[in-house]
Amino acid sequence: MTIYEVYSHPVLVRYRTSICSRATVFLLIVLLLTYISPLLIAYRSQGFWLKQSTYEEQPNIRFRYEVLLIAATNTTDNYVAWSTFSYFNNLLGDNLRIPLLLVKEDDINQDGKMDKLNFRLELPLSSSEQVYSMQLILTFSYQLFRMSTFEMQSMAYIHHSSSLPGSQLYIDGDLKLQQRQALNHRGLDTRYNVSVINGSSPFASAYDLTNIVGSYQERNVTTVLFCPSPVWIVGRAANAPFVVNAVIRYPTQVITYQPGFWEMIKGAWIQYVSILLIFLWVFERIKIFVFQNQVLRTVPVTLHKQHQS
Repeated sequence: MTIYEVYSHPVLVRYRTSICSRATVFLLIVLLLTYISPLLIAYRSQGFWLKQSTYEEQPNIRFRYEVLLIAATNTTDNYVAWSTFSYFNNLLGDNLRIPLLLVKEDDINQDGKMDKLNFRLELPLSSSEQVYSMQLILTFSYQLFRMSTFEMQSMAYIHHSSSLPGSQLYIDGDLKLQQRQALNHRGLDTRYNVSVINGSSPFASAYDLTNIVGSYQERNVTTVLFCPSPVWIVGRAANAPFVVNAVIRYPTQVITYQPGFWEMIKGAWIQYVSILLIFLWVFERIKIFVFQNQVLRTVPVTLHKQHQS
């Protein structure tokens, strides 16, 4: 007659010993090694505490209609300029040129956020004036909302020079965020929500490009216009204006921020538990071997389930 297994169940064996015994010391050492070793390994392997993290967000950017233009020419005064600031224009005297300005912002995907700025400036010149270099500042309102609410006034600095006189400068680039400091994970941050150019000042120093750019670069969070291939077009017709034609795009940005407490705990916990599981398995096998083979003397007690009568 063939014999086969119809049912099986594990037998529970308890190993008993006194408190002051080598088995107790062994068990304490195993517990410490099981739970402390993964913590040390995870901590020493770097990245245990998440100090910085990143996320993607398309910022809400709007052009503020603030412009400052300086163009170097071959005339005696050496430059012509214009801005949207009346005090600066009053300082220019005969160097002032009033341009034709065309501006349009487009929301291409209709998500409520602008995707690019189309900017065209036509600077009138006399037949004897030629433009050899151009510096232009445009200011923007910049907002982030996904983690913390971050608001600032930023700028795009456009500049180009050539040994040949130009008729047009074409720019097509991205307005990108630059961070020297991570943003907070929550709250309202408006420390840089101040004017890039102090248009209420009657003093020339307020409109000096060195002062404007230097003060702006003191910030830990700025924007910069990334345009690897500006196009300088030569051959201007007599009495034709010098044209600045710019397309400034507002792409999705990778934002660096400081994680909150629970996000740090979550990252550390995942690392710790993943290593802990290995140590639990290894030391469980060690304990089974030690106690089953009585490497350390204990009193084994087999527990059987009692049947009710």
